[in-house]
Amino acid sequence: MRTPSGPSAVPPSQPTPDTPRLEVDDVIVVDKKRVRTAIGGTVVGNFMEWFDFGIYGYLAVTLAVVFTADLPDPWGLLVTLLGFAISFLVRPFGGLVLGPLGDRIGRQKVLFLTMAMMAVATALIGVLPTSAQIGLWAIVPLYLLKMVQGFSTGGEYAGATTYVAEFSPDRRRGFWSSWLDVGSYVGFAAGASVVALTTLITQSISGPDAMIEYGWRIPFLVAIPLGIVAIWFRLRIPETPAFEQAHEREAAASTEQDGIFARHGIGGILRHHWREVLIGIAIVAATNTAGYALTSYMPAYLENEVGISNLGAAVATVPVLIVMSACLPLIGRLSDRIGRRPVYLIAAVSTIVLMLPAFAIMQIGEEWAVFVALGMVAIPVAFYVSVSASALPALFPTASRFGAMAIAYNVSVSLFGGTTPLFSQGLIELTGNPFMPAFYIMFFAALGGVALLSMRESAKRPLLGSVPTVETRDEAEALVERQDDDPLIDTSTMPIGLVKT
Repeated sequence: MRTPSGPSAVPPSQPTPDTPRLEVDDVIVVDKKRVRTAIGGTVVGNFMEWFDFGIYGYLAVTLAVVFTADLPDPWGLLVTLLGFAISFLVRPFGGLVLGPLGDRIGRQKVLFLTMAMMAVATALIGVLPTSAQIGLWAIVPLYLLKMVQGFSTGGEYAGATTYVAEFSPDRRRGFWSSWLDVGSYVGFAAGASVVALTTLITQSISGPDAMIEYGWRIPFLVAIPLGIVAIWFRLRIPETPAFEQAHEREAAASTEQDGIFARHGIGGILRHHWREVLIGIAIVAATNTAGYALTSYMPAYLENEVGISNLGAAVATVPVLIVMSACLPLIGRLSDRIGRRPVYLIAAVSTIVLMLPAFAIMQIGEEWAVFVALGMVAIPVAFYVSVSASALPALFPTASRFGAMAIAYNVSVSLFGGTTPLFSQGLIELTGNPFMPAFYIMFFAALGGVALLSMRESAKRPLLGSVPTVETRDEAEALVERQDDDPLIDTSTMPIGLVKT
């Protein structure tokens, strides 16, 4: 059998005698009901992850007072934002451990573990001592719990995107996978809303200092019932058919796996898939500098640089995030028709065009201006994130997909995405220029645009190292019948005709 040299190998134009033939029973048929169950179980994890981001982002200024009351401005806020950055710096370690583990024991088991760790750590933040009780030592347990969160999320998004990509039918992968990030941004909006409601209620009862005195704890404690529900959902999701097939093939193989069918550790991933890892890093950096600027950094920016209150920032941001979330499946469906690369290109170009005007409008300081500006920032973010869960896992073959995704995604989001609030605020403090966050985001958009030139188009195609996935047996029969003439089908990248179990 001809083995391609890597994920970017060109599909054969004509079948050859040694090219394996695809049979109907080889094709994975996953009905819509099962897809909905699987994706629903992963969406809750992203919801919980971003619920915490929403809480932390909208409470950043309050937490600076709670945990760093003895530090002068602007160091208190910077130290608080550093806690956010630290959680991201730990993510690669979580990815290096949890990613290869997910390739070895399964996606579902690791996703259950990450969900449990995340929910417990978020809830424990709500019972921490403050600087009024133990001084600056209060920041230490906060940092430790943010590190636990960072470790767990190192496997969460990589595992969730791998999971939904493998469970989605090939021709609708963009649509189904986009729901994962709907959960992300709805979770952030929910976190911001809980902070806003808690602020309104506690201040009406106990006065303007209520959030500093005790109110800040409530949003974190809300994670307890939410976490229980999320863990229950994670227990119900099945393993992906693509992983089960790859795992069975590995167990049945009498010789060492080769090519794209081999399961690699960290070293093997970097040796065999380094180009795809670099492409993923560049695209993730472009996506998350814009995404985290819109979400986690924007509350602090609006409060400190524009003069909008915490409540006012939430009132402006939450509707924008909800509308943006509603658009993600539509853009995901668009990517199924025109491809992932064109959608990413729209995201990169719109970032460069819209970011400076958006920050300029923001400086007007009126609620309507902030709403318009955030809407402008949300446009490129929507195009980026709507295809992330379908395009990024497709860069890598099934046997090493979780591990490779964990490396590419977490290295990038740790160095560039999660540090966006810290670097953006630091650049403003260094230069005195409130537009520095816009320049920061635009720089990474340009890098992401360059990476697109080398990115393999994956829309409508089976995932590398997997057989096609469809929704009905009739669709499977039609696909098998046309396999010789379909340019999207390359059976040499599929685990068929090799090991019979």
